[in-house]
Amino acid sequence: MIKLPLNTFKVYQARLTSLGISNSQSLHYVKWVRYFLDFEAKYAKGASAPKVIGLFIAKLATKGQSVSLQEQARKAVSIYFELGQLKVPAKVPNPEARPAAVQQLTQPESTQATARDAWVKLERAMAGEIKRRNYSPNTLNSYMKWVQRFGNYSEHMAVEKVSDDTARAFLTNLAVKDEVVASTQNQAFNALLFLFRHILKRDYELGDSVVRAKVSKYIPTVLTRSEVDAVLKELVFPFNLVVSVLYGCGLRLSECLNLRVSDLDFDEGLVIVHDGKGKKDRSVPMPKKLRSELRRQVGRVAKQLERDLESPDFGGVFMPESLGKRRAQREAKELQWQWLFPAKALTLVPKEGHYRRYHTYKQYVSQAIKMAVRKAKIAKRVTAHTFRHSFASHLLAANVDLRTIQELLGHADIKTTMIYTHTVQSRTKKEMVSPLDL
Repeated sequence: MIKLPLNTFKVYQARLTSLGISNSQSLHYVKWVRYFLDFEAKYAKGASAPKVIGLFIAKLATKGQSVSLQEQARKAVSIYFELGQLKVPAKVPNPEARPAAVQQLTQPESTQATARDAWVKLERAMAGEIKRRNYSPNTLNSYMKWVQRFGNYSEHMAVEKVSDDTARAFLTNLAVKDEVVASTQNQAFNALLFLFRHILKRDYELGDSVVRAKVSKYIPTVLTRSEVDAVLKELVFPFNLVVSVLYGCGLRLSECLNLRVSDLDFDEGLVIVHDGKGKKDRSVPMPKKLRSELRRQVGRVAKQLERDLESPDFGGVFMPESLGKRRAQREAKELQWQWLFPAKALTLVPKEGHYRRYHTYKQYVSQAIKMAVRKAKIAKRVTAHTFRHSFASHLLAANVDLRTIQELLGHADIKTTMIYTHTVQSRTKKEMVSPLDL
């Protein structure tokens, strides 16, 4: 990765300090600039600065970077470019050592830069509308990624000229050139539908003119009961308990990690899932084998809360955005709101000046599962979601009604649940026979 020349680094650090950016944050800003310079050298050498920035941010989106990190990267690179418009302090010799990319922005702003600014405003408006509608963070990141990709495809044409013809060409290109699967194309379709209806306030009629991506038959990976036990045996706490809940309750990983102490109803033997996929709530039976261990986990969380409360800088847990600020501030330190699977370390919230506790991170669980599967010598591609698939398949194999499984999984459509019929061997007789002979 390209390093900043020492003189440029000093000027950039001084500029960050003057803007009130802390030393810890400035490290991230320098990192983004280095990533950008590396990207420019590899993919966009000679292109105009605004276009390179747009391509760079789009690349970050395809890599799964969140909207907030994309904005941080954009700000870091913009500040870097502004150095070309600043006077270099006298104590810093050889100002020519600054990279050509910095000097490039001293040129007058192009028409393309203006168009890109319009798209940036469009993206911000869309992000704000998605948040206002209280969509999930995953939906936000997904929709923003597709809008940014759509903007790059259209070469950031004037926003007022964007039409359903442009969208039609983009979606067709996804299927024909990029060869994406049907679910990916549908995701892009929904993102553009939201953009046209709620932001651009225009018609979005595509009809049958879009070339549809080929629908592939998907059969989920399922573990046997012995394979599930083998993986659990190789997991250490707390990941063994997390995976036990995934398999025992059929939860998605996000649903499991978002569980709070109050979501466990020991009297009724239920686990309450709030704000699942589609912002739906549901309840699932609490496995009898896990009740005692879940009680012990609540006890561990209570002891951890006692230790956290001893710190004057502790602000409680991160609370749901749906709660009012006063209530969230008042109840953030109560046991009922604590995460069932809390993170080991506290997180600093700079705007508040307090430390808050988040839940265990998804990547830690995924890494633990990957290592356990390897140790158990299971030759299958296993993820956290595999245990949800196994939950459904094993219930179906035990002759549990398909509608019941649908409710437990929280599927809106029975067709989604029916995919598990392909993972269980049919017990019906195939040969022709008379009922008198049965």
